[in-house]
Amino acid sequence: MAKTALIVWGGWSGHEPEQTATIAHDLLKGHGYQVEVETDQDVWLDAERLAASDLLIPNVSHGEITRDQEQGLLTAVKSGSGLGGWHGGMGDSFRASTAYQYAVGGQWVSHPGNIIEYEVNILDKDDPITSGLSDFRMRSEQYYLHVDPSNEVLATTTFSGEHDHWIVGTTMPVVWKRRFGEGRVFYSSLGHVASDLAVPEAKTILERGLLWATR
Repeated sequence: MAKTALIVWGGWSGHEPEQTATIAHDLLKGHGYQVEVETDQDVWLDAERLAASDLLIPNVSHGEITRDQEQGLLTAVKSGSGLGGWHGGMGDSFRASTAYQYAVGGQWVSHPGNIIEYEVNILDKDDPITSGLSDFRMRSEQYYLHVDPSNEVLATTTFSGEHDHWIVGTTMPVVWKRRFGEGRVFYSSLGHVASDLAVPEAKTILERGLLWATR
């Protein structure tokens, strides 16, 4: 039976939520998934539909979520549905929801210098998400996040201090995976706009990460 994925996009248009959702849609379709795309967050209230989804992808930067919607989403993940996503679409979705952030394993707080050149360093070259990849460079937002120490970190970046001198040498997770109840959770801070996901390594990490997170 084909795996199923549900993508919910919306929020701030600067993160190109529709375009990046389309990239994820096409990657998963290429692996034979049945992919549904929604823009109404009341879908998080549909317990039966969520329970039938093997992968849930929130892509709603700077959004809001009601307590009931939050409970619906997190209950599904705790029960075994996968949770996966990228950049602000998942890592800065619901700033007021600490329960959601607990599931994700982190929350965006800054990107010093805005669009800059930076390096992503692969920590685990044996993990199925990062296997065979080498360090690579991005020109995008270098995310500074508050992160959960229980995350299994697969890639990092180090801040030069050029833009905020007090964080010079700080190493920050870029890609991680974790568990939330019975569900697998994958996050990558790469993907500010759709063109960022054209970087081969960023695209590979996203593709493999979503596959790994799937129930």
